[in-house]
Amino acid sequence: MTLLDRYILRTLVMNYIIALLVMISLYLVLDLFFNIDEFTEQGTGSAEMLRNVGTYYGAFIFLYFSQISGVVTLLACAITLARMRKLNELTAMASSCISLHRVTVLVLAFGLVTTGLWLLDTEFVIPSIAHQLARRRDDPTGQKSYGVWFVPDRGGAALLCAQEFVPREQKLRRVLILHRDNSDVFDEFIEADEAIWVPVPGREAGGYWRLERGLRRSRVKSADKIGPNEDVQTLVAPGYQSDLDPDSIQLRLSAQWIKYLSFRQLSQLVSHSPADAAEIQQIKQARFTTPITSLILLMLGIPFFLNRAPGSVLSDGAKCLVVCGACFLVAFACQHMMRAGLSGWMGWLAAWLPVVLFAPPAVVLIDRVKT
Repeated sequence: MTLLDRYILRTLVMNYIIALLVMISLYLVLDLFFNIDEFTEQGTGSAEMLRNVGTYYGAFIFLYFSQISGVVTLLACAITLARMRKLNELTAMASSCISLHRVTVLVLAFGLVTTGLWLLDTEFVIPSIAHQLARRRDDPTGQKSYGVWFVPDRGGAALLCAQEFVPREQKLRRVLILHRDNSDVFDEFIEADEAIWVPVPGREAGGYWRLERGLRRSRVKSADKIGPNEDVQTLVAPGYQSDLDPDSIQLRLSAQWIKYLSFRQLSQLVSHSPADAAEIQQIKQARFTTPITSLILLMLGIPFFLNRAPGSVLSDGAKCLVVCGACFLVAFACQHMMRAGLSGWMGWLAAWLPVVLFAPPAVVLIDRVKT
């Protein structure tokens, strides 16, 4: 790597960090401005409120990064190339017989690195803090209790209900668990006054629910008694082995919980939740197309600034804004159509339409860069 390469990459990194900080700060300030009243509902002091705000938005920074990563990369690269062109540095490079394609390679390599950061954030960081993203603004510490109704458990073989769930205490009250057999017929149910989560290190499920005054009632199937008159066996149930720990329950209660999962978790979920199969497939397709669209957005934008001759940076920046804005709006519209519930080939088309429409123009623009 030459001195020129290090200079360009250092400038790209600095502009990327500045643009990222500005965009995330703007995102946080706007969200806090419109929702500050939800943090003050508990009537706590200023110090406690600030701690709640920091706790809540500390996790959401990673979610905001996943949403704006592609735009921030484009902005950082555009600013870097616009400054180099304004200072006639690109002209000096061309005069020194240095191809501008070398700058293109550096910028695209930088884009691949930031796409890798997006991948790490989406596949590893966000799934590990997904339960924190499911928190409500008026209850960032999990002190409030709320009901849990018919949450699938054990791969859909059971349904978990509770009149109250207190995340901070990791406790369920007035618990009812319905279990289904292979024919989707309820064959037993468990009821308990309370269920307290007991973590067990080294166990695959991570722990179990210890039941207070728990009873397990099972149907005794026989050929001569079918329906309400059939025999029921009642046993004491001291505990219940579950796939749902308190964090998983908190996550399942969020309307956006599927989008917080990793690609591996989505693949496992699709076999357990056939009803959500269409939505899961759409999210998986979006995981493929989002990084591709970000790179296409970068390839559309940088050719407007890679010019060996002096020119108006503002006019080229306006052209870049129009072209990249069109790509961004199409991608946004396609994501909106996917959220509307498109299925089958329509869902696939909505996911891949930005790539199909804008990949050829991006390749043509890069190829037409005069070096």
